[in-house]
Amino acid sequence: MSLLSASKVTVLDRGRVILDAVDISLEAGEIVTLVGPNGSGKTTLVRVLVGARRPDHGSVTRTPGLRIGYVPQRVSLDPSMPMTVERFLALPRQHGRQRVAAALAEAGLPDVAQQSLVSLSGGQLQRVLLARALLVDPQVLVLDEATQGLDQTGSAAFYQRIESVRESLQCAVLMVSHELHVVMSASDRVVCLNGHVCCHGAPDVVASRPEYRALFGTGTGGALALYRHDHDHVHDHVHEHVHDHIHEHAEQSGTPESGSSAP
Repeated sequence: MSLLSASKVTVLDRGRVILDAVDISLEAGEIVTLVGPNGSGKTTLVRVLVGARRPDHGSVTRTPGLRIGYVPQRVSLDPSMPMTVERFLALPRQHGRQRVAAALAEAGLPDVAQQSLVSLSGGQLQRVLLARALLVDPQVLVLDEATQGLDQTGSAAFYQRIESVRESLQCAVLMVSHELHVVMSASDRVVCLNGHVCCHGAPDVVASRPEYRALFGTGTGGALALYRHDHDHVHDHVHEHVHDHIHEHAEQSGTPESGSSAP
């Protein structure tokens, strides 16, 4: 049974179709990425999946008591308000110091608990937001454009940390991103969304599909080398193949091109 799944989910907004009969599922231990142009319904689908919005048609099934951790794009910080990382992680409810320390260590920031939030770099702040999501011991970790504003090196490092978290917790990870040059290779499955599911599957399969290329062009092909991510385990619902663990950083050899939107 999937941890989280949607069947024929349709969402309307003042008569306009935002999502049209979308199917998606998340299994324990896998990383699934939603890609699509602006206005394709990615954020709406995430809201439906986590229960923040009801679909107009279709259904969402969640494992009873499902724990979901959420990492947003960014948080707005008031530079005049002094707040330590530890205090921030205690909102809206208290956690013991040991639990906070463990979450920060899992996120790759073991020594910042007493630092001011406003003193952190962009990459450090995103890891603090990751630590906050980890405090719920998530079965599903949702990343909504979580590396927006970071450079390629920062993005690749963050996604490596996400892989480590996934391996440690065996949680499912749902990522939403425009950063095709990193995300495509940091995923077990990619779902290409443009109001409906255009195509889905393993990253290399999706990148070769005409529906995907109609949206993003062909520039992502060489960019897959920026962050190579392979596994030594098998998911039955994807192509049954076994990979060695490989982590390699290389120059991005292509830049995603703008493509026309699919009908």
